[in-house]
Parts: sequence; structure tokens; C-alpha cells
Amino acid sequence: MPAWRWALKQTWRDVRSGTLNLLLVAVVLAVAALSAVAFLADRIEKGLNRDAAQLLGADLVVVADQPVPADLKQSARAQGLQTTDTAAMASMARAPDQAGGQSKLVALKAVGDAYPLRGHVTLRAQGEQTVTAPAGGPPAGSVWVDPAVLTGLNLRVGDNLMLGEAGLKIAAVIATEPDRGAGFMGFSPRVMMRLSDLPSTQLVQPASRITYRLLVAGAAVQRFQPVAQQASRQVRGLHIETLEQGRPEMRATLDRAGLFLRLVGLLAALLSAVAVALVSRDFAQQRLDECAVLRVMGVTQRRMAASFAVQFLLIGLIGSVIGLLLGWLGHGVFIGLLGDLIPVTLPAPGWMPLALGLGVGVLLVCGFGLPPVLQLAQVPPLRVLRRDLGELKAASLSAWAAGCAALVGLLLTVARDIKLGGIALGGFGVALLVFAACTYVIVSGLRWLLSRHGQGLPSWLVLAIRQLAAQPGTTIVQVSSLAVGLLALILLVLLRTDLIASWRAATPPDAPDRFVINIQPDQAEAFQQQLQAQGVKHYDWFPMVRARLVSINGREVRAEQFPDERAQRLVEREFNLSHAGEAPSYNPVVAGRFVPEEPDAWSVEEGLAKTLGLKLGDRLSFDLAGTAITGRITSLRKVDWSSMRVNFFVLAPRKTMPDWPVTYITAFKAPSGDVLDRQLVQRFPNITLIDVSSTLAQIHAIVSQVIAAVEFLFVFTLAAGVLVLSAGLWTSRERRAKDWAVMRALGASGSLLGKVQRVELISVGALAGGLAAAAALLIGWVLASRVFEFTWHAPLWWLLVGAAAGAVVTALVGRLSLRGVMQRPVVMTLRRAD
Repeated sequence: MPAWRWALKQTWRDVRSGTLNLLLVAVVLAVAALSAVAFLADRIEKGLNRDAAQLLGADLVVVADQPVPADLKQSARAQGLQTTDTAAMASMARAPDQAGGQSKLVALKAVGDAYPLRGHVTLRAQGEQTVTAPAGGPPAGSVWVDPAVLTGLNLRVGDNLMLGEAGLKIAAVIATEPDRGAGFMGFSPRVMMRLSDLPSTQLVQPASRITYRLLVAGAAVQRFQPVAQQASRQVRGLHIETLEQGRPEMRATLDRAGLFLRLVGLLAALLSAVAVALVSRDFAQQRLDECAVLRVMGVTQRRMAASFAVQFLLIGLIGSVIGLLLGWLGHGVFIGLLGDLIPVTLPAPGWMPLALGLGVGVLLVCGFGLPPVLQLAQVPPLRVLRRDLGELKAASLSAWAAGCAALVGLLLTVARDIKLGGIALGGFGVALLVFAACTYVIVSGLRWLLSRHGQGLPSWLVLAIRQLAAQPGTTIVQVSSLAVGLLALILLVLLRTDLIASWRAATPPDAPDRFVINIQPDQAEAFQQQLQAQGVKHYDWFPMVRARLVSINGREVRAEQFPDERAQRLVEREFNLSHAGEAPSYNPVVAGRFVPEEPDAWSVEEGLAKTLGLKLGDRLSFDLAGTAITGRITSLRKVDWSSMRVNFFVLAPRKTMPDWPVTYITAFKAPSGDVLDRQLVQRFPNITLIDVSSTLAQIHAIVSQVIAAVEFLFVFTLAAGVLVLSAGLWTSRERRAKDWAVMRALGASGSLLGKVQRVELISVGALAGGLAAAAALLIGWVLASRVFEFTWHAPLWWLLVGAAAGAVVTALVGRLSLRGVMQRPVVMTLRRAD
């Protein structure tokens, strides 16, 4: 019989008997976890690539925080390129007084006559139908809005919308727009208007944060790109976005999310690899006698090895196909959970996720399953007479090399990065080592307890401890693998519930929930009177100007001077500067002295100083509306950015700065209701009022979506941990059957052995759950103190919850894995053991 036909028959027989079910499940689980992420990532990548030009609205975009230089526009037009401008900013929109006067923070975008150069805006028609909008945006004197603007302000198409000093007619509702951005303004609904209407609103003020974009399209865009790049090196705050980047901030966000999900999937795959190794070794152990008989009947080693190789390859392919089907369904769950965050209509996936799934399945069975199984070809025929011959040996060097090669291949395929794959493997290895070390110490302690005080313990407890200590290696693998799976889920539950609740509770009840910017000097007195008239007695009030850091100690500042990415972003942006006669009470001075009215002095936030490598005595120069202002760092302040107060990176210790073109910023706790909001926006239409509470609610909703998706993927990880536990119990069935047969032959009752089994299983699960909970609490404390920066009292009762969860899971898995073992006849078990 050919080797492949024998392999088919063996595979069918083993699947029907359940011998290879755990191996098949391990492959399915690993492939499903990784392919679900791969399908999602592949479709998003294809969608971004397909719509790159539409996501930009052009072939190339010049982005700046000041109006794009006119000579750059002229250079593009001289090369025959199409150009158009846009300007985007956060602003307040409000309903007319007769319509209720409600207000809402919106993402305002003013567009030029040719917008967009690539793609198109679609508008909602009747029902769910959409129509393509004409180029150039809304007609003059009108706006297009997102549906949320209508619902938030109780307006309809045809009503007027107040923006600053202008009233513009709502002409249509936006369905899609090509270059919709991400970031803070992405949380706010869109209002689109003509660029020519922007001056009438009087919203452009000296302190306004406006993002200017020059959209460029045409066949000669590649010739223009070096010109634009040269301009970006000469003009601070100007950079280039190209088709290769797509929406860079969107692509970076999705790439980071995809990487994290891939690494979580990799964790499930690594745990599945452990299960494959355990099941394969047990499979080989059970086939020793059968292979010895086959050798006696003349089957050659080569044919036997080829048959087992084909059989495991078939298992890998079957598991991969089933895993790919489950992965496809799983990626649909991801899309449902993350639908609001995915910016494009997703195309069909390519062949790469399919290849990944098949490759993972084959790598698992060949790298982790075949090495012990191939030893069956070395079984001597004499084993039919002497069963002590031909026992499986510890993995050889070649077997370890095969396993390592499979692992490296898996890392490179999934992580797509050697460094990040190494980090994932390192974290996985450290977690396993820590859990393994703790388990070893506890098992050793139990063994010591048994040797010293075993006589006073109940017989069922003594037998259970002996079962745990008889094969410490198996116990360590089971506890460690289950603990890794439980750790992930416990940590996510902690993040979703206790940590976030504690973070919110750490915010004082009287913390400001409204920020207002763009208050003009001639409005300052009236604005404060309005606050006080509504009962707002305590509020932050600071002048503010925008300026760019141009030199440190006389040396020109360039982004490329700093290796840190955050430092590069900081020096490229404009800073909000302020001045105050004394340091804010909530900004303690940690170095130097804040001397009121000291000339040419700066007080700098300590985090900024650390990021940019600044120290006391350094001289900083800022460009303020074309005027250089220079001062020496005389103090460093500690700023709590989560305090919901007005804070600045840089302060001048002066009560007045008459030469600065300031506007004002304030923060306050608003009275209940939105009466004050409406009054302020109606009386001061140029201001931007930010309701922090609603913004945080939106952010929390998005974070909840992401956590839900990660929790879904971590279910695979927990399942892989349970699978390792089940594999460990399954592979110990014969040893347990022999031990229990001996004990039953010596008079042990079935109820005693049942109690021993339950205690052993519950102990393994409780230990794994307790270790996982302890690790989760430790990680949670690090996150609270280092990331969220608030005091968190770890709920130690989570140790009991983790232990109980682990005990329940292990008891259920053990009941399924070991059912029927104690019901075997004693004589049959002892004869098989001989």
C-alpha cells in the first residue's frame, strides 16, 4: 500500500477515535486567531491603497499651520498642476435664537473652488440614496453638514446655521468626504463651507489653531514633490502627504492597532504550539507498540516516517481550512466591533491571509508535532518482546532546531518585524518563566509539607499533593499556560472596570468641564461678568499667544536634531505661551525659582524639559508673529495634564506683556444644563467652547470598541491556554489510569479517587488563576502609577476571583478530559501497563 493511502486511512481512523482531536483543535485555534486579524488587516490595507488618492483628496497635499506660501502654489501651477486650498479648525456652530440657540463643537472645513481634486463628496438624498456633490463645495452663503449637526442643534436642511458672525444656510447633508481626517477634530461632526465665506465668520483670530492644506494633482506631481519637500525643510510647520502615505495619521493608527492584534493572535498561536507538542508526544507514546509490530511485518523506517509525515501534513491542512473559515467569521466580528473606526468600504481580501493560515497550520504540525512522531520510525522490532526498548527520547538537537525554525518562521510571518516578534516572544517567555518559577516553588513547598506533616493530613489531600508533585514538569506547563491565557482577560477586565473607574474618580468633582478659547481682549471683562452672573465663581483665566520655538542657546532648532519622535513633533508645532504674575497653585515648582516680574525669564514644564534636553539657564527663543522673544529658563514646573485645568508648557513670570497679541483661555465647571453655553456662544460668537465631558464620552466609547475587539481576540488566547491544560490532562490519562488502578487494587474507593482528582484539578486551576490575577494587579498598578498617573489601590479580592475562575475552568476541562478513566477495569489497565 502506498504511504499516502496508508496515511489517509490512519488519519481517518485517528480522527474518528478522537486520538488527534486536540491536535486538530490546536491547529484550528491558532489559524483562526491569526487569520481573523490577517483578513481584517489585509482588507483595510487594500482599502487604503485603493482609496489613497481619495483619502487625500489629491495626489499630494502640503500641510501647514500657517497659510501655504504663495510662491509654492505658483510653482505648482507653473508645472501645469491643479491646486486648491482648504482650511480646517474646531469651532462652535449654533442654531439661530428663534430655533433654540443651542450650540455644538464642530470640525469646520472651508474648501476652495476646485475641491476635491481626487474623489468626490457625496450628499444624502431621499432615504438611503446618495448623490455626488459638485466640485467646489457648497454654494456661496451655505454649508453642508454631518447628520449629527442637525440632530444636535435640532435643525433641518434649509435652516440657517450660525458660525461666528455669519449665518449660513444648510444646503445638504454630507454622506462621505474624501479627505476626512483623524485626530481630535475627527470626534466632532463636519461642517463644510466655501473658503470665500470664511472671512465673514470672523473666526480666524491670532490664537486660532487652523490647519491649512494645499491640494495638488496632475501628471507632473512627481516633479513638484522635490520642490515641496525643499519648502518643508525651509518653512517650519510645513510637511508633505503623498499617495504612498495615504492618510498618514490614519494609516499609523490602524498599523499600530493591527500590530497589537497580530501579537495577541501570536500569543494564541504560541500556546497552541505547546498543545501541539504535548499531544504529538502522547500520540507517539501510544503508537510505540503498534510501530514495533509494523517493523516486524517488514515496514521500512523510510515508509513509516513518510506515512506519519503525510498524516500530520493532512491534519495541518484540514485544521488550517477549518481555522480559515472561523477566521473569516471572526474578522466579521472585528468589523462589527470596529466599524465606526474603519474609514473605508473594505474590498475583498487577497491571497495572503489564506497563505498565512495554511502556513501557520503546516508550521505548527511540522515544527512542533513531527519531531517526536518521527522517532516512531526508529522503534526496534524487538520491542514486541521487550517493552522497555524503543522508548521516546528527549528532543534531539535536530528536533529543537526544527521547532525553533518553525517558531522563528511564525514570528516573522505574523509580526512582520524581527524586533517586534522578538519582543512578543520575550514577553511570552518571561511570563511563562515567572509563572513556571512560582509554580515550581509552590509544588516544592507542597512536597516539603507532605514530607514533614503528611501524617496529619487527610488521605485525599496527601494523594492529591503526590499527584501534583509526581510530574512537576507537567504541572508547571499546565499552570503556566492557563495562567497566561487568564492573565490577558483579567487584565482587560481590570482596565475596563476598576482602573477606568478609579481614573475617573481621581478627577476632582469640581474639575472644569468647559474650555473656552479665542476670547478677545475687548471681550475679557464682559465674559468674566457673564460667568459670575451664572454663579461660576472659580475659573482659570490666562492670556495666550501662539509662537514657534526657533532656537535653544542660540542654535537653530530643527526636528532632525532630536532622535525622539515626540520631541520632533513638539518642535515642529507652535506652542501656546502664556504669562502670569505667579506660578499657578496647581503647578508646583520642582527646580529653580519662579520670581514674579523677572524679565526675560521662562518657566518650563519639567516633562518638556526632559523631552527636549533642556535645563535651568538655557536660553529659548520663540518667533511670535515675526518678532523674536528670548528668555532664560529660571524654573521648572510639574504639570498634571489630567487635572482638567489650564496648563502651559512655557510661562513668562510677568503679570502683563503689553507687546504680546494675546487672546484669552478659560476653564470652568459649568452649571447643570446648557443655558450658560448658549448664552456665551450667542454673546461671543467668535469663541470656541469645548464641552470636555461630551468629548471624553466619545473617546470612552471608541476605547470601549477597541477593548471589546481585543477582548474578543483574547478569547482565542484563553482557549489556547485551556487547550494546553486539556492536552496536559489528556496526555496524562494513561499514567493516571495506572496510578488509580494500583490504588484501587490496594483498596482505595472510587469516591476517594474522585475527591483526589477534583482537588488536584481545582488546585491547578486556582493556582493558575491566582498567579494570573496577581500579575494583572501588578501590571494594573504600573499602568495606574506610570501611565494614568493616579493613585490606585489594587483590589486584592481579585486574587480570589482569579483563583475561583481558574478553578472552575480547570474542573470543567478536567471532567471532560478525564471522563471514563476511573471506570476502566483494574485488570485491563494493569495488563496494558505491563
